[in-house]
Amino acid sequence: MLRAEQLAVQRGACRVLEGIDLELRPGELLGVLGPNGAGKSSLLGALCGELSPAAGQVLLDGRSLAAWPGRERARRLAVLPQSSTLSFPFAVEEVVAMGRLPHATGLRHDTEVVAAALAAADVAHLAGRNYLALSGGERQRVQLARVLAQLWPGAAGQVLLLDEPTAMLDPSHQHAILQAVCQLTAHGVAVLAVLHDLNLAARYCDRLLLLGAARAAALGTPEAVLRAAPLKAVFGLEVLVQRHPERGHPLIIVR
Repeated sequence: MLRAEQLAVQRGACRVLEGIDLELRPGELLGVLGPNGAGKSSLLGALCGELSPAAGQVLLDGRSLAAWPGRERARRLAVLPQSSTLSFPFAVEEVVAMGRLPHATGLRHDTEVVAAALAAADVAHLAGRNYLALSGGERQRVQLARVLAQLWPGAAGQVLLLDEPTAMLDPSHQHAILQAVCQLTAHGVAVLAVLHDLNLAARYCDRLLLLGAARAAALGTPEAVLRAAPLKAVFGLEVLVQRHPERGHPLIIVR
C-alpha cells in the first residue's frame, strides 16, 4: 500500500511540507484538511510522483514509487488533479476511456467500464458531448469518471488520490461524487482526498489528516481531529462541534 516516511517537499527556497508519516489503508477514505498554503496539494503531488521529495520517501507496496514502471503504476494508482489542462475537443466518453489506457482488456470490456464509470459519476447523459463545451463542474465529474474507469471496479492494493474533487460542484453532486468514491473503497481501494468542507469530511472520511504550517497538526478519526482546539489552531476559527442528530458524526458550526 502507499506509504510516506518522513516526507518533505520543497518549492524553490520554501519547505512546504515537513516530516509527514502517513500510510493509506485498503478500503479507507482518508481526508486531508488544512488552510490554503498548508501543503495539501504538495502532499498529493509527492504521493503520486509528480513532485520529488526533498527528504524522506514514498513507497508503494514497500517499493519506491519512482521504481515502478509507468504502465504498471497506473494500474495501481490513479490521480484526479485540481484542474485538467485537456484542450482538445474530445467527446466525453473518449476522455473517460483515457483511464483504460494502462490496461489491455479489449474494446468490448473497456466500453462497458466506461459506461459504468460515466453512470457512477452521474455524467452518462453527457455522452457524445464535446468536453470543451462543458461547464467547470461537468468537466470535473467527467474527469472523476476517467479515474474511476482507470481503477474499475476497484480492488485492494489500488490507490486513488483526489485533489479537491468537490470543487465547482453543487451540494447534490458533492455528495454524489463522494458516494461514488465510497463505492471504490467498498471494493478495497485506498482513497486520499483533499477537501475543504469540514462537514463533508466528517460524514464520508474514515480518517483525517489536518495540516497546518506544512506539518501534520492531527491525524485520526473525524471525532479525534474535528475538535474545537485544533480547528482554532489551524484555521483560526471559533467553532462548535456537535453530533449529527441522525448519523452521529461530528457536525461543525462556525460561531
